[in-house]
Order: sequence, then C-alpha cells, then structure tokens
Amino acid sequence: MNNYYIIELFYKNRNQELAVPMAKYMKNNFDFLGMKKPERMELSKEFIKESKKAKEIDWEFIDKCFELPEREFQYLSITYMDAVKNLFTADDMDKMGELIMTKSWWDSVDAISPIVGYICMKYPHIKEEVIDKWIFSDNIWLKRVSILFQLKYKGKTDTDFLSKAILNNSDTNEFFVDKAIGWALREYSKTNKEWVGNFIENNSLSKLSVKEGSKYL
Repeated sequence: MNNYYIIELFYKNRNQELAVPMAKYMKNNFDFLGMKKPERMELSKEFIKESKKAKEIDWEFIDKCFELPEREFQYLSITYMDAVKNLFTADDMDKMGELIMTKSWWDSVDAISPIVGYICMKYPHIKEEVIDKWIFSDNIWLKRVSILFQLKYKGKTDTDFLSKAILNNSDTNEFFVDKAIGWALREYSKTNKEWVGNFIENNSLSKLSVKEGSKYL
C-alpha cells in the first residue's frame, strides 16, 4: 500500500490561522499545518486502520514524515508507529534512538517513549543492551526515555533499572530530565507508594523531581 496519500491529505487540510498559535505554543521550534489532534486523528483514521494490517514496518514512510518540516507529520509518523508496534523488534532500536534524537522536543519524545516501553516488555534484553546506554548518553532526550519508558509498567516496573536511570541523571540540572524523574516517580507511586517515598527520602534529587514525584505520597 502506498502510504503517501495521507501526506497529501494533510496538506490539503492545512489551516494557517491555527498554525501560528500552535507554533507559538511549541516555542516556535517547528512549523505547523494548523491541524489539531481531533482533526488529525479523523483524517488518518482509515490510514491507521489499514496500517494495522501491515506485515512489515514502512521505515521509508516514517523517515519521510520526520523529514517534512510541519510538526503534524512527526505526530502522524508516531501514530503510525504505535499502530504497528507489534512489528518492531530489537533490531529496530537503533532507528528508534535516531528518531528520538531527530527534531526532539517533549511532544515527540514522550509519544515515542511508550512504544519503546512496549518493545522492551516484549524483548526484555533490550533494557541492558540498548536502554542502559541511553542512561549515560549525552543526549537529554535519550536520558528522558530511559527514565520514562516503564511509565505504564505498574507492578512490572524494574525498580533496580529505574533507580539506575534516575540516580545517574539526578544531577544534570536539565529541566526535561528532572521533570521526567518526577513524572516516573509520581506514576510509580500509584503502584508502590512506600517504595517511592523511601527512594525520595534516601536519595538526593532536584527540588523539581521531588515536588513532582511526591504528589501522591
């Protein structure tokens, strides 16, 4: 199936009046078509439905969407990736890392992170072989994903790995890393309040991380 028709469809439905404030909200880091999420999802509904029948990942389409200047195409690519996430294997993790570092901002990175989490749940060895390296990367977005990829794991959270990811990044003074630490702790506190409370009490974390992580304690 030719996936490129959806790109043309998006361009036909651009709205310049909405594009300006949407770009402003994202600190003018990206151009926008001016399509909000409900419209994007409606336009891509059939495309996503068909994509779920695919037997292999269309990396050419993913890369094309990340090359295009308008941010909605990165959102479309990630929505597509989520639809075919069962097709990803450990061999795709290098490409996944490249996407995380491409046109990086919280919106794209935080949408890719649960897909990484899904793949790691399916192939547990990826944690040690790939995500462990992200913990020590110089790239703050790889660091962020190494902290957040278990966000939906609940009782299956590997707390040793979470501790490692947090403690090796607790002194970066990077807002998006500190925020991720707090978010991960806050989310896990819904599952194990005692563990999170003890972790915060016994480790040196930024004020932001503590504030965010303590919300439900």
